Amino acid sequence: MKDLIPLGEIIDENIHLSLDELAQRCAVQVDVVIALVHEGALEPKGERPEEWYFTGPDLIRMLRARRLQVDLEVNLPGVALALDLLEELDTLRSQLRQMEQQMGQRPRR
Repeated sequence: MKDLIPLGEIIDENIHLSLDELAQRCAVQVDVVIALVHEGALEPKGERPEEWYFTGPDLIRMLRARRLQVDLEVNLPGVALALDLLEELDTLRSQLRQMEQQMGQRPRR
């Protein structure tokens, strides 16, 4: 069984993980991953669960989902919403940094 991703490890966007592999890497039951797919929190490639594969960004989302569930006890619909909001926040922060760099300002943290 593979361990959780060590903190700070770079995750390759081009990796392909099966449903079982994703569940193992994130230390969750397969049913949890399937439930998050049904909530719209994860969008695997493939038609059926046996064919599904997940990429690096999916792995990151699943790790975040696990933290929200375990650490904050957020239910699955709440996890899906929180993941979308966190992703939007990341996008906005990235855009802000780019704009600040273009304007020659020191980036915010």
